[in-house]
Amino acid sequence: MKATVFLGGGRITSALLAGLQLARYDRPIVVHDRHPRKLRQVKREYGVTVEPDLHRAVKMARVLIIAVRPDSVRELLQQVGPVSRRLTAVSLTAGVPLAQLRDGLGPPVQWARAMPSPVSRSGSGLTALTFGPGLSIAVRANLRKLFALVGPVVEIPENQFDAFTVTYSSSHGLHALATLVDAAEAIGLDRKTARLAAAHALADGIVAWRAGNLPLKQLLREAATPGGIAATVMASLDDAGYAEIVARGLRAGIARARQMSRRS
Repeated sequence: MKATVFLGGGRITSALLAGLQLARYDRPIVVHDRHPRKLRQVKREYGVTVEPDLHRAVKMARVLIIAVRPDSVRELLQQVGPVSRRLTAVSLTAGVPLAQLRDGLGPPVQWARAMPSPVSRSGSGLTALTFGPGLSIAVRANLRKLFALVGPVVEIPENQFDAFTVTYSSSHGLHALATLVDAAEAIGLDRKTARLAAAHALADGIVAWRAGNLPLKQLLREAATPGGIAATVMASLDDAGYAEIVARGLRAGIARARQMSRRS
């Protein structure tokens, strides 16, 4: 039986393997990586088949998932070489467009791109998908089902992929959490209480927005009563350039994605 084959045994592969294990995914999985240590680790933690030989791994693939860094994609595809059979390949690599990927393995290989979150390991990671030309309705449906096992799936045009990549990362919430915890400690809370308060500050608002049908701005007005303490905090953040800082960060991420695309 053909397998779902991961080329690359790093962090995002580990997150997906954990999520698929949680979802009781029962199809064969094979992982290839050039580092024996990573193969030993994924085999020990997830019980998947590992294959140190790149070409043998590719021959085993029903779906080939490219999970390497952007600056390694070109070299990896060159090592694989032209593929003579029809094969579905999915790139998890940020910044590398479908047009470049299609040139790598030849026309029998049909491509999609996916951008899954490390939160996939808990079964709650958001994944963006975009499909290259030629993928059948059935293949598209199967890819949606695969990534839906580890969380919600959204299909977007490829020209939005970089913007999605810099926006959706769980690092935004974790960075905000760490920053809020540090600031709370600085004004007198002990670390345990600071973590509790900061986690509720971030998570409760999002849970309320997801669970209800009220506009985000209305919820924000309810949470930050005009003239009150929360409103004063929000106003101070805005006056300090909070919105521009976030926008600047996203623009920097877009620039980095385009830079990686040129290098790949």
